[in-house]
Amino acid sequence: QVQLVESGGGLVQAGGSLRLSCAASGRTTSMYAMGWFRQAPGKERDFVAVVSPSGSSTYYADSVKGRFTISRDNAKNTVYLQMNSLKPEDSAIYYCAAGTIGSMRPGQYNYWGQETQVTVSS
Repeated sequence: QVQLVESGGGLVQAGGSLRLSCAASGRTTSMYAMGWFRQAPGKERDFVAVVSPSGSSTYYADSVKGRFTISRDNAKNTVYLQMNSLKPEDSAIYYCAAGTIGSMRPGQYNYWGQETQVTVSS
């Protein structure tokens, strides 16, 4: 089993920044690809970014490319999502997830964190 705990969400003005963290524990977490997803009210859970187990490869949704950066520190079993130039449409509940393969599809992930709320005011 892998346990994931997100933190770092909050309220920020448009144009501001936030850094989300996802602390992992349990099985060897460095063997998993780690992804971030988000879900706005009334919408499906959308892919945001994914990082490979080593951290050498990343992939982003077009909507966040150039503004968000995903990274991981395997020594600390933590994954980060640095979010810059935030827009009101980035407001959502954010989730981190661990999977044996990196994917844009939520169903490919084995473990999920509880959630953290991000609200961007205009």
